[in-house]
Amino acid sequence: MSEALELRVHGESTRPTLIYLPGIHGDWTLVGSFRRALQGRVRFVEMTYPRTPDWTLDDYAKSIEAALEKAGIGCGWLLGESFGSQVLWPLVQRRNLDVQGIILAGGFGKYPIRWSVSVAMKLINAATPLAMQKTILAYMRISRWRYRSSPEVLESIGEFARRRTEPDRLAIRHRLKLIIENNPETACEECSAPIFAVTGLLDPIVPWFLAKPWLRTHCPSLQAYKIIPKADHNVLGTAADQSAAQVLRWMGISNDPTAAEA
Repeated sequence: MSEALELRVHGESTRPTLIYLPGIHGDWTLVGSFRRALQGRVRFVEMTYPRTPDWTLDDYAKSIEAALEKAGIGCGWLLGESFGSQVLWPLVQRRNLDVQGIILAGGFGKYPIRWSVSVAMKLINAATPLAMQKTILAYMRISRWRYRSSPEVLESIGEFARRRTEPDRLAIRHRLKLIIENNPETACEECSAPIFAVTGLLDPIVPWFLAKPWLRTHCPSLQAYKIIPKADHNVLGTAADQSAAQVLRWMGISNDPTAAEA
């Protein structure tokens, strides 16, 4: 994989644009079922971050802006998944992209359990290549059961595993460090675009009962916070249909599948 941000676009340019910022894994391998559930009613933009261990969040934002500009995309809704929500805030603050709305999926402002990130960093740093391979194999087995009703995700599990390399491990550890260091309070308070959030009830990684009060306090443009009972942290994957329907409603788009053909 080249050390450059990769961008791919699904759908017609005449559709409203939804820009997906992936989580800590840094790629599009887990968003297939959500993309399918949108049924072509938006122009869906997805990306894969480079495996760099030294970018700042502002570096991520600059690279995303450059890739979007090259693709002829100057405006749209931002969908920040988990770590992607941290990339989202500098994008908003830089004001080079016309942000029409913001949706956090398992996302957050200031991370609420910082000690747990420090623990995760130590575990990732101590992991040997063999231990990492065993973890990936275990995740693949769990994922095949977890996403058994989502052929799009099942097809991408192999790609997900192939991407989990040693450079990837170092990049993930660095992203965790960025989470610890980031406090987007100013960006949240100054944001004028409408903000929405969707998350799973069973989310030990970003517990909604800690993330939601912070957003309510620091985001005056927060409009709604939706909790999906049977979903977990990867709400876009474990509740793809419900998440897609909610996102479309927030974007003011009809949930009628025939709308994509109009």
